[in-house]
Amino acid sequence: MKKEIAFIFDLDGVIVDTAKYHFLAWRNLANSLGFEFTEEHNELLKGVSRVRSLEILLEIGKVELTAAQKQTFLVQKNTEYLGYVHKMTSEEILPGINDLLDYLDANNIKYALGSASKNAPLILEKVGLFNRFAAIVDGNDVSKAKPDPEVFLIGAEKLNMQPKNCIVVEDAIAGIEAANAANMLSIGIGDAKLLSEANYVLADTNGFTRDFLENIMK
Repeated sequence: MKKEIAFIFDLDGVIVDTAKYHFLAWRNLANSLGFEFTEEHNELLKGVSRVRSLEILLEIGKVELTAAQKQTFLVQKNTEYLGYVHKMTSEEILPGINDLLDYLDANNIKYALGSASKNAPLILEKVGLFNRFAAIVDGNDVSKAKPDPEVFLIGAEKLNMQPKNCIVVEDAIAGIEAANAANMLSIGIGDAKLLSEANYVLADTNGFTRDFLENIMK
């Protein structure tokens, strides 16, 4: 009998690329504070909470703010980011993802979303994928950020699956570490050197071929 498995997907950089919108919003915030925020800097924010992202940004610019100012800027950044999100369409789903979900559906394999983003349900709705996921775990459900495995363990619980039978798809180091800590098989999307702790690494989402999927599910 075939072992029952399930997939848990991160959102940004796996299902859609909203990192570009985060970057624009953070860059504009940095500019308003009088310093430059580059795409290289933006890599430091991958898989990191909004509050911690602001702290990293302020460290880069060597800027100190009061707690009230930080809260104001967090709201400002999120408002700008949501402006981009509300314009998203299904065209922003990354290549190969629709085919991957079709394959999982055809083989009765359950899948969930496990994202740090509190906007995850809205984004899935905008791109037309909300109803496809059996479970959604977002930033509203967790108290600990990746690399803590909480988000994926909750995902497994919602799918009624053992962690060891779950496969996580992630593009961030913190996410891979979280998947490994949860005792789940990890697939990294991106740079093989950066994601070397993953069980498998694909350069991009086009790598989800039938052969690859059948191989990892043996």
